[in-house]
Amino acid sequence: MQVCPRRSVLYMPGSNARALEKSKSIPADALILDLEDAVAPEAKEAARAQVCAAVRAGGYGERALVIRINGLATPWGHADLAAAAAAAPDAVLLPKPGTGDDIMRASEALARAGAPNRTQLWAMIETPLAILNLADIASASRQPGARLACFVLGTNDLVKETRADLSLNRRPALYWLSAAITAARAYGLDVLDGVYNNLGDAAGFRRECVHGRRLGFDGKTLIHPDQVAVANEVFAPTAAEVAFARQIIAAFARPENTAKGVITIEGRMVELLHAETARRTVAIAEAIERMRAP
Repeated sequence: MQVCPRRSVLYMPGSNARALEKSKSIPADALILDLEDAVAPEAKEAARAQVCAAVRAGGYGERALVIRINGLATPWGHADLAAAAAAAPDAVLLPKPGTGDDIMRASEALARAGAPNRTQLWAMIETPLAILNLADIASASRQPGARLACFVLGTNDLVKETRADLSLNRRPALYWLSAAITAARAYGLDVLDGVYNNLGDAAGFRRECVHGRRLGFDGKTLIHPDQVAVANEVFAPTAAEVAFARQIIAAFARPENTAKGVITIEGRMVELLHAETARRTVAIAEAIERMRAP
């Protein structure tokens, strides 16, 4: 089973050359090199050139590299997409898609621009229209030529657009979060939680990471390197989870159990669906170990 850990996905401003260099040593699973929100209008073109040069030069190890372009309706979007396609990152992150047609247009544009097949499309889920059309957006991944592989929750934009108040807890956001996870899982997509803005509240950040994992997110998008270690810890399977997963796999592999759909392990009923989950848990743990290797 091939899996890619997505525990920690760190936004890096594309206009900051020092930050792009520093990110080569940050133990995040993926980096989003940002040409959109983090870059002033007058710096857009320089940031585009700088980010694409950094991706082509490499040196980021096993970290996935994602370029967040400006929206295709902006003055910079199509040039961003063409330049990103030529740089061939692991993925291009599309802001504000509202329908499945938006996903297909971006996928087709990447193909026309010569992006290699391995360059995926990630989609920001950050508008009320996107929330209403989650199934349509996710189902576009099944269309021929579609590159959609991951949803990224843009919770700050959703708060702005809906006027929700998340200052006490995320209860007002549960509909967005759960709906995005459900749609993503229905079509085999990864899905990442939104950012946590208060860098001075370490306990609050950890609580939100735990909440996100319990909801079913694969990982969390981050705004500062100091958040990486906690996200990596919370979204990784624990040693106990990995050990029990290996136990499940081994138990179903025994000759006396190969034809069974349900067995008992340590007094717990375990079904074949748990074996599938166990295989993914072990695959994630092994992928994390490979990333740690020098």
